[in-house]
Amino acid sequence: MSSSIDFETQLAELERGAREVLTQPDFIVKLRKGRPLRVKAGFDPTAPDLHLGHTVLLNKMRHFQDFGHEVIFLIGDFTGVIGDPTGVSETRKALTAEEVQANAKTYKEQVFKILDERRTRVRFNSEWLNKLGVAGLFELGSKYTVARMMERDDFKTRYKEGKDISIPEFYYPLMQGYDSVALEADVELGGTDQKFNLLIGRTLQKRYGQESQVVMTLPLLEGLDGVHKMSKSLGNYIGITESPAAMFGKLMQISDELMWRYFELLSFRPLADIGALKSAVAAGRHPRDVKFELAREIVSRFHSAQAADKQHADYLLRASGELPTDLPLMTVFVDASGLKLPNVLKEAGLAASTTEANRKIAEKAVRVDGTRIEDRGLTFAPGAEHIFQVGARRIARVKLALKPLTL
Repeated sequence: MSSSIDFETQLAELERGAREVLTQPDFIVKLRKGRPLRVKAGFDPTAPDLHLGHTVLLNKMRHFQDFGHEVIFLIGDFTGVIGDPTGVSETRKALTAEEVQANAKTYKEQVFKILDERRTRVRFNSEWLNKLGVAGLFELGSKYTVARMMERDDFKTRYKEGKDISIPEFYYPLMQGYDSVALEADVELGGTDQKFNLLIGRTLQKRYGQESQVVMTLPLLEGLDGVHKMSKSLGNYIGITESPAAMFGKLMQISDELMWRYFELLSFRPLADIGALKSAVAAGRHPRDVKFELAREIVSRFHSAQAADKQHADYLLRASGELPTDLPLMTVFVDASGLKLPNVLKEAGLAASTTEANRKIAEKAVRVDGTRIEDRGLTFAPGAEHIFQVGARRIARVKLALKPLTL
């Protein structure tokens, strides 16, 4: 870097949001060498879609890119077939090679909404793990001990409870660590739940005669509820392929406190800019107006600035009691008997579950064509078309169509 101030700025931005840097002195030494660092982050393609929680790692990779470092997006097509046992209470069902490849394809299509494709190396760990062979696997296994492996919390717990632990599961963290050896990684990024596996990479590099990588762990992003980590199964997620309306509306739902967490982990704004926004709120600026800026940035990233402008304007219309006139038409397929209101809200993405939909109806937060509805048993027949609204922020124009017959 050209000056100590520039170096300190880079260090602060790269460590921004990180839970741990192991070790920071090593990281400083690597940065001061002045060469681009080789930064690795691995993704097992175990599900086809990504949500904002997944992008915390991708955002950090982009930060490294912006400072001129080399980023490797590693797709664990080999290890994905085994299945990462981290945090699970029983042996995880392995995916087929076909499922892994299909999911890997969608990952590549999604990640370049964040990463600079021209400056990203996409690698598959089957490139070197397929070549290991039996002798290579034995050598890899000799670099680590069962005693050290059993220090991992999930293995320790399952062993005490008498639950199965397969031998391939022991090899998963070893193979993840070997990825760092094969790539000669300088830095590896991962969630806090991956700390054990990431540290194995440091150990294996040393035992293969390499300089140990720096491990940077990043927190698991809280979902919309602000309590549990973002998860599709919990319904508290924002998918990066969701519509601009859904994405903008969900971001505006988060609490004022959680907003700053999202700024830190999801925004590309410099830390100084975020500090200025905090000062403005402390001086009297309405937090909602700052939240608009977060929502606009995220929607612009995954869609366009025009889409963000439109959603901002629509949000203000809804807040004033008016309904947008150009909502896209969404189709929900129903049986001939129709569909009850809570199920319509769930299928239209206006509620995470029928339980939430029923709660919103009880709270008098549901409107159909501008009229408040309190009858959770209200049924909509095929052919009906209405504007459904939950609160001030979630709204959709829905046509109910007869479900086609299957032969």
